[in-house]
Amino acid sequence: MSFIIFSGNLMASTPKKHSLVTAITVTISTMIGTGVFTSLGFQVFDIKSVPPLLALWIIGGVIATAGALTYGELTSAFPRSGGEYNFLSRLYHPIVGFLSGYVSATVAFAAPIALAGMALGTYFGGVIADKAAPDFETVKLMIALGAVVLMTVIHIIKVSISGNFQKYITSLVVFLIFALVATAFIFGTPTQLPFLGFDYDLNALLSAPFAVSLIYVSYSYSGWNGAAYITEEVENPTKNVPLALFIGTMVVMVLYVLLNFSFLYMVPVDQLQGQIDVGLIAAKNIFGGYGAVIVGLLISICLLSAVSGMTFIGPRVTQTMMKDVIPNIYNRYKFLSKEVPVVPILFQSLVAIFMIVTYTFEQVLVYIGFTLSLSTTATVFGIFILRTKLKHIPRTYKTFGYPFTPIIFILFEIWMLTHIMMDKPMESLAGLATVLSGIVVYYIAKHFNTKFENQ
Repeated sequence: MSFIIFSGNLMASTPKKHSLVTAITVTISTMIGTGVFTSLGFQVFDIKSVPPLLALWIIGGVIATAGALTYGELTSAFPRSGGEYNFLSRLYHPIVGFLSGYVSATVAFAAPIALAGMALGTYFGGVIADKAAPDFETVKLMIALGAVVLMTVIHIIKVSISGNFQKYITSLVVFLIFALVATAFIFGTPTQLPFLGFDYDLNALLSAPFAVSLIYVSYSYSGWNGAAYITEEVENPTKNVPLALFIGTMVVMVLYVLLNFSFLYMVPVDQLQGQIDVGLIAAKNIFGGYGAVIVGLLISICLLSAVSGMTFIGPRVTQTMMKDVIPNIYNRYKFLSKEVPVVPILFQSLVAIFMIVTYTFEQVLVYIGFTLSLSTTATVFGIFILRTKLKHIPRTYKTFGYPFTPIIFILFEIWMLTHIMMDKPMESLAGLATVLSGIVVYYIAKHFNTKFENQ
């Protein structure tokens, strides 16, 4: 995941409509980020064979594609920016939409900032310091915290930094993936790929570790719904947004499968186990020390960009939520309504710092992956509400393969969420608690907003 553009209101100053190509680029850029460069090391703990490891990324892509195809119809029916915030409010109740927005405003950006910061600490730390040194953990922590603090200060002081910093980052990441894949097969020395046999592979595909590993993959694919967040700014959105969601997701799936195969092709599984910086490890095997330094720096730039992008976008989500839910309070206190949302930026960064200091990379990844899956599953299920209770709403696109497409998505998500709740109960409960706390916040916010209206 890179960063998600939440609301068209955030980009309302841009009058020109975005083309299909731009919408595809948005979808790709919101997906490719921290996950693909970090998660393989956790997958190989319990899955030791190449076929099920690659199957993770293929199945993850299929799930994301099924979700994208379903979102295409929802976008066609409700052509308004906002993604889940828009869909869930229309399909269920405004409070359900609020809960999705509340998750985005509180942790859906803070957690990825923490993950990107942690990954940056590992990658950049691996470039400038010895991983075997006793103080390496401190080095990683300082880099992670420094990145969050630096981006916080920059985005409070200078609004334009994000646009300039993000301008070429998608091209850089895509180029880096293709370069790693190509050089792995051209210049690298292949390792002995582990193939353990049909029985093992079949059992691995049906196992709890496989289901849990899917949450890592799901996080890597999160952002497949990116174009749905800017629906109103896309040319012919009822046609182009569904196409962008589908094409962008398919492109990323191909990139992910190729990249992870190249990692497995170049690096013995035991060297990857438990490691976050799998890209740096693979680069050392391909290029040696100096080449790995360049690759590590490039990946570090991508990760710093992710921190920057989410630091910029996330607080705008919070600001938009305040406008919608507590307009009286928002208008009363001018420091809340400033062009630069200082208070939301500081709040988000403090949450990210808390996660960096308190939790491990894996814990944060499972927590945010579980929480986001709840929102997307509820949204995809909404297609059945649209087809039964709201079938009078006109739309130019209908979900390919309906009803099997949304059913595939929902069944995989429920299977994955169930196993995560059993295998990672603390992270799962934290995700559920986050969502449910939004109900309390919603009614408290409405109460105080009414009080201010009457004053």
